[in-house]
Amino acid sequence: MRLEKEIINGRRLSYDEAVELARTATDEELSALADTLRRHFHGGEVDLCSIMNARSGRCPQDCKWCAQSAHHATAVEIYSLVGAREAVQMARHNADKGVRRFSLVTSGRTMTDDEVQAACEIYREIERDVPSLSLCASMGLLGETQLRALRDAGVGRYHCNLETAPSFFPSLCTTHTVADKMETLRCAQRAGMDVCSGGIIGMGETEEHRIELAVALRELNVASIPLNVLVPIPGTPLETAAPLSDSEISRCVALLCIIAPDARIRLAGGRAMIDRTLERRLLCGGASALITGEMLTTSGPDIDSDIAMIQGYRKSHEEQ
Repeated sequence: MRLEKEIINGRRLSYDEAVELARTATDEELSALADTLRRHFHGGEVDLCSIMNARSGRCPQDCKWCAQSAHHATAVEIYSLVGAREAVQMARHNADKGVRRFSLVTSGRTMTDDEVQAACEIYREIERDVPSLSLCASMGLLGETQLRALRDAGVGRYHCNLETAPSFFPSLCTTHTVADKMETLRCAQRAGMDVCSGGIIGMGETEEHRIELAVALRELNVASIPLNVLVPIPGTPLETAAPLSDSEISRCVALLCIIAPDARIRLAGGRAMIDRTLERRLLCGGASALITGEMLTTSGPDIDSDIAMIQGYRKSHEEQ
């Protein structure tokens, strides 16, 4: 109770304090604390967003988890930047279903200036056709001028995952660094956007690594933290990774919320690895947002199913 009030009043846990809390608290205690903080900072609303795989495959980066890396022999579909008509149709479909945020996501380390301008034209068409949507982008390690162009085209939030703890990242990727990602996020903030950044769990990291990631994300003032559960993709170096337990997932969600309570904890890729019962528990244990529908190279729950789950969650939340 004392820690709960202190966090609500502005205290933020250091890495060492969070590690000690994780060492001494039970799963139930962590989830209960996270739920109280989630209610205080985010209320009962579940924020829904959706993403479109707008350019797929042929990525020169060697990220061990990724099906789109050219370093791995996977069956991922390969195509260049999608057309405006296809993007607008998908954005409109998602908005009609009740989704509030929509993002184009492109494979590759970065985008050329011409590619960014092409993406800007797509965003302008989406904004004209579906003005109710908040627009996001995830296009790799862009520079500040490119990010300003996206902002001028209507993009209000930029996404670039740190993926894992800065100390663990070099064991998973050697072609870019966490420092590169952090600079991109800071450039997006200077360009006038808020930022979204999270990670993937189940790649061999420890709970201490997950805490390290959470602290790093908080220090970047991210608005949204997407949490992905690894889906082992055949042909990638992590294809034989062992699945996480429900306890590991619920503890990670709770700790993210406790360490970074101002940010929305967003259940993202790998939701197919989590059953609905656990998902409902996570929505009462720190999570306050979902990525729904398409998940780049893996499938996710359909939007109608998610809406029904959220309505049931809201009903039970209101009755408490």
